Amino acid sequence: MGFFSRFLPKRKPAEFKNNIPKEKQNIKKTFGMYCHRHHDTKGDKLCPKCTALLATVMTKMNRCPYGITKPICDRCDRPCFGATQTKEFMEIMSQNQGRMFFTHPIMTIKHKLAGMGVDYAKYQQQKKIDDKAKAKEKAAKERAKGRKGKK
Repeated sequence: MGFFSRFLPKRKPAEFKNNIPKEKQNIKKTFGMYCHRHHDTKGDKLCPKCTALLATVMTKMNRCPYGITKPICDRCDRPCFGATQTKEFMEIMSQNQGRMFFTHPIMTIKHKLAGMGVDYAKYQQQKKIDDKAKAKEKAAKERAKGRKGKK
């Protein structure tokens, strides 16, 4: 294999896309729509409460432990902000799903597809863990049978 390996095409390393700028843009637009509807703001202005929450979200996204491989925030296992801020953030994001689809359909579809990708990756990861646990149980049963057979 060593001799022929130089004739085979070289594998490209996996490329990771930095989705943080897109995620930030999605969140900013969603916050803007929410604040305009619920707090009667106009233009690019947000109310102080929404501005503070948005600033916290943006700061925490920059410090995300996943780095550029981070999942979308509403599918993350380890939310970066506190419980109350996470609840407010999730409320804002969920309340505007329908409106975002009508005003920014392509962005919304891409966001949904990204979410589905994260869900599928989590499913595969859990499946692998479950398969390992089943294999350990099966091996333990086989050893127990082998011990009984020797006696």
